[in-house]
Amino acid sequence: QVQLVESGGGLVQPGGSLRLSCAGSGRGVTFYTMGWYRQAPGKQRELIAIFTSGRTTNYAESVKGRFTISRDSAKNMVYLQMNSLKPDDTAVYYCYARVSWGSGDLWGQGTQVTVSS
Repeated sequence: QVQLVESGGGLVQPGGSLRLSCAGSGRGVTFYTMGWYRQAPGKQRELIAIFTSGRTTNYAESVKGRFTISRDSAKNMVYLQMNSLKPDDTAVYYCYARVSWGSGDLWGQGTQVTVSS
C-alpha cells in the first residue's frame, strides 16, 4: 500500500512549538518532492513548506523564520518543526509527496494543529 502517514499534531499555546512527522511507504515507489500543506476552516489548502528539488526548499511567507522543513530521504520521512506558533496557524496539516505511482500526487490523511490559550 502506498501511503503517507502524519503524526505530531495537537493543541499548543500561542508561542509554543510542535514537530510534525510524515512517513512515506510503498514497495518500489520513489518519493520525489515531499512537503507540507495546511487547510484552515473555510479556507483553501495552501502550501507551507516543500522540498522543490534535492535540498532546495520553498516556504510560505507567513511561516518563514518560524517553521523549518527537513527530510530523511533514505527513510522517505519529512518533518516540520513549527516554532512561535500563532492562532492563525490553526489548521489541518497535510503531508504531500510527488511519487512514481498512480497520478503522481500522494496526500496524507491530515493532522490537526490547534493554537489556542
